[in-house]
Amino acid sequence: MFTNRVAVVTGGAKGIGKTIAAEFRKAGAAVCVIDLLPNDYFVGDLADQKVLETFAQKVIADYGRVDFLINNALPLMQGLDTCSYDAFNYALRVGVTAPFYLTKLFTPHFAPGASIVNVSSSRDRMSQPQTESYTAAKGGIAALTHALAVSLAGRMRVNSISPGWINTDFTVYTGPDAVQQPAGRVGNPLDIANMVLFLCSDKAGFITGENICIDGGMTRQMIYHNDFGWTLQEGKTP
Repeated sequence: MFTNRVAVVTGGAKGIGKTIAAEFRKAGAAVCVIDLLPNDYFVGDLADQKVLETFAQKVIADYGRVDFLINNALPLMQGLDTCSYDAFNYALRVGVTAPFYLTKLFTPHFAPGASIVNVSSSRDRMSQPQTESYTAAKGGIAALTHALAVSLAGRMRVNSISPGWINTDFTVYTGPDAVQQPAGRVGNPLDIANMVLFLCSDKAGFITGENICIDGGMTRQMIYHNDFGWTLQEGKTP
């Protein structure tokens, strides 16, 4: 399916990114991972401009082109009470600035029919308390997606995915954790990787600038006291 194609996956050493990278390899693509964690291609901090430039230079030196850029790296999650100025900016550099800058660096080298897929989160439209750094980064990359899609119109497609609850260990949940989800289960990394590969394929050739929420329907379902195994605790509000 993707033989002789080159896929760049940020944050590809574990979790969703690792599964995305593995699925691209199964489909025949060469995969270039960048992550802080050990991996077989490039170890580095996406918040560092020089690291991004060195990584991009290596990809082009090794392959001469990029077909798919998957911006998946995970920003840190800290909230209003504990997140410092520097930590908040670090989250934005990983979650928004790096995807923008990698796109800029690779733009002269994107192959015809290239595609970018950004991994946002269902938190781009809903929140828990004390998650401001992560939520801001995910909201930023969702908006960056349609901006890039317009700027790169006619040259390549740019889309984003907003995962909901994805268990990266492929744990199968039962009871309220599963029942409360309209799809009847908690998600796993293949739910995201399958959509990434679809969006990069010719079958998605008329899709660009979109954000696709993959959350088992949770953002569409209102849950109140005694619904789906959830019980309101004394002193707390829904």
